[in-house]
Amino acid sequence: MSYSPTIPTTFDICVFEDISLQEISAYIDWSPFFLSWELKGKYPAILHDEIYGKEAQQLFDDAQHLLSQLIESKRLKANAVCRIFPVNSINDDDIEIYTDNSRKSVLTKLHFLRQQNQKASNQPNFCLADFIAPKQSNINDYMGAFVVSAGHHCDEICKEYELAHDDYSSILVKAIADRLAEAAAEWLHDKVRKELWGYDKNELDTEQLIEESYQGIRPAPGYPACPDHTEKSTLFSLLQATEHTGITLTESYAMMPAASVSGWYFAHPAAKYFTIGKISKEQVISYAQRKNMSVEECEKWLGPVLAY
Repeated sequence: MSYSPTIPTTFDICVFEDISLQEISAYIDWSPFFLSWELKGKYPAILHDEIYGKEAQQLFDDAQHLLSQLIESKRLKANAVCRIFPVNSINDDDIEIYTDNSRKSVLTKLHFLRQQNQKASNQPNFCLADFIAPKQSNINDYMGAFVVSAGHHCDEICKEYELAHDDYSSILVKAIADRLAEAAAEWLHDKVRKELWGYDKNELDTEQLIEESYQGIRPAPGYPACPDHTEKSTLFSLLQATEHTGITLTESYAMMPAASVSGWYFAHPAAKYFTIGKISKEQVISYAQRKNMSVEECEKWLGPVLAY
């Protein structure tokens, strides 16, 4: 399809400290919250469900009360960092990130995997690099990266409840912090689309945001479209994420605080989420070479998607 990438408003690293929990709470998708308590159903319909309704309403009331306390006390902190980069895809499955929009020097490369499952003859096997203009096209394209957390001081708050023998409130705080982290990611993506990148200025209500009725995606390393957690180290390095937000990566590439979200921004109108599925040893060998990593190390991190 014909598509002209929008030049971002800024290429600077954008840091957001102590984001208003009141503001981001408007972006909360409550359905996964109920699912985490094994109450199946979409919010708000679940509140009137014949089986789960009464329990769901009580849980929701408790969550709202605790959320209000967290907002008022200002103890739980939310931070974020993001940046948009000049990029082009190379070798089909990789993306070059350039130092600046002159595109004369390469800052780093991102590596992605491609689906290998059998599809109908007219259905392509997707790779995230497909949503970026190839270098040989001479089209200047862009993508973004972000890290957000709403979990700073969460552990301290939970420990206080546990010491008071209130495990229920401790678990509830963790669940709310997780929802706030996802809400912060939604809030930031909204800001990127409208202001920092400015490619989609449509005003959407909360339901439309939850349904992702907007242009672009934000896939996370370690998730179905890009299952390699090790790419998080490149993402964190690009954003100087730990320095700007206090969010760190463990040896297994888990983010701390736990209520954190990271990912890439793709703006192409055709960009969509997909699952890589199982991949062959041949692709793993190619991937390892491109990443300058041993095949054994790649296999360690890609275990769940190996077809052999």
